[in-house]
Amino acid sequence: MPDGQPAAADLPTWNLADLYPAPDSPELAADLDRTAQQAKDFAAAHAGKLSTLSGHALGQAIADFERIEEVLGRVMSYAQLLFSGDSNDPAIGQFYQSMSERVTEISSHMIFFALELNRMDDAVLAARMADPALAKWQPWLRDLRVFRPHQLADDLEKLLHDKEVTGHAAWSRLFDETIAAMRVPVNGEELTISFVLNKLSDPDRAVREAAGRAIGEAFGKNIRLFALITNTLAKDKAIIDTWRHYPRPGSYRNRANMVEDEVVDALVTAVTSDYARLSHRYYLMKAKWLGLPKLQHWDRNAPLPDDEDRDVSWPEAKKRVLAAYGAFSPELAEIGGRFFDRPWIDATLRPGKAGGAFAHPTVPSAHPYLLLNYHGRTRDVMTLAHELGHGVHQVLAAEQGYLMAGTPLTLAETASVFGEMLTFRALLDAETDPKRRRIMLAGKVEDMLNTVVRQTAFYRFEQKLHAERRTGELVPDRIGEIWMDVQTESLGPIFEFTPEYKVFWSYIPHFIHSPFYVYAYAFGDCLVNALYAVFQGGHPGFQQKYLDMLRAGGTKRHKELLAPFGLDASDPAFWRKGLDVIAGFIDELEATS
Repeated sequence: MPDGQPAAADLPTWNLADLYPAPDSPELAADLDRTAQQAKDFAAAHAGKLSTLSGHALGQAIADFERIEEVLGRVMSYAQLLFSGDSNDPAIGQFYQSMSERVTEISSHMIFFALELNRMDDAVLAARMADPALAKWQPWLRDLRVFRPHQLADDLEKLLHDKEVTGHAAWSRLFDETIAAMRVPVNGEELTISFVLNKLSDPDRAVREAAGRAIGEAFGKNIRLFALITNTLAKDKAIIDTWRHYPRPGSYRNRANMVEDEVVDALVTAVTSDYARLSHRYYLMKAKWLGLPKLQHWDRNAPLPDDEDRDVSWPEAKKRVLAAYGAFSPELAEIGGRFFDRPWIDATLRPGKAGGAFAHPTVPSAHPYLLLNYHGRTRDVMTLAHELGHGVHQVLAAEQGYLMAGTPLTLAETASVFGEMLTFRALLDAETDPKRRRIMLAGKVEDMLNTVVRQTAFYRFEQKLHAERRTGELVPDRIGEIWMDVQTESLGPIFEFTPEYKVFWSYIPHFIHSPFYVYAYAFGDCLVNALYAVFQGGHPGFQQKYLDMLRAGGTKRHKELLAPFGLDASDPAFWRKGLDVIAGFIDELEATS
């Protein structure tokens, strides 16, 4: 283990036995066999007959469909978490692929269900909604029918479903396994991607530069592979989008997020228009603090002078985050505590483990799991607060059931970013040293810029790449040019990018796994800024309204969820409120510089 890293014994590793005891367990095999038969029986009972069912019978059919889908979701959650924990193990890779193929085969019997529901006439379905057994599923049916105009013929839908395991899923697996197997030599050490990326925030500029150049060299050697994966998936998406008549590459994601194209456009326009007021202005100050005439890409996350950023132990990180949650709501802290008391978190650092961090909701009949790579830095504490917010949200929303617990990505980031804000505010309020407060404030500004500006730039990169890919394959150099354009635009003239930075697009997993996901971070951050301002203003009953919002899961859209707080994301002024919070922090930093 490299110097300064937490010992593995001090960090938790999750226990997946709440899903299944082992990949070869009788319980898992029995679930697969049972659901395979149930799926066939379900199709035999309902295929071609949904239009004849009463409201009560249709409601019961959806309940049966949910039960089957939840078991399949449990199987795939288990396989995905195992693979995330160690993608270097060939047996785990084989298991993951086998489960993907088996679940795809079973679920193919039920593809007809959503397709037939969407073919039902609006008036007929509305009339049957009078029965309570069907009315409870109204939010799920509402969201399902958003995709009605983009639905293909049944045989084409089944073909796309069956080919997923050899299409997008296969390319995503190749990307994950390649990243996990890579080792980057830095100053005599062979480091995983997670370790070497962490060195980009090292206080020693020579270490940061060595890491930055080494990352560029390592990904440069593999750039043709990453360009092939990116080109193939972009073309695959373009083909499907064309068949489904989506107006532009990001439209599917917006539909899935239950947010209008125009709302996303308003967000992106607001952020890009504010680059100068936000990131350009901040990084000019940072260059002066660091005593540099120009910043390189390895300086973006550099600690500020006098920022000792001492190591934060895992127990201390747990204490800080739960205390911040508890000061806001004891219920929030109690739920958060479960993740520590029961092994629902994997924070250890080891080869083969997925980089970054995530919260996986699994299924309502189980519980979420969190993956982190904990290096003991202050940013890792904020990451813990972020992912724990996701986890608590997922626990609260589980009462909506498998089909309606999940939230659109735009709203899924609300609890995570709010958890970060609670933790940051608690730490800032407890700090009395003006110098430390300034460093903490600057760190928060950087995190917000990484969330709002950087992710918006990522979104612009995807927009440009997917649009240009429709005219032909992009060579790696051209992808690098697009990357450099959006980075220069978003970070400002103080940056002087060295050539190896042209390949840094290639390690971003969201571009591969979830195209156009990234704006959801900016959406969530700006939303939370506005929401937190309402909380600070003493809005009556805020905590209970907030918990109710999380419990709603996917049953309500953003307008319904924000209405109790007097907020409306469709109003262009809404985004200005969120960006003003970041600008206000920068104003404060300027005043103390």
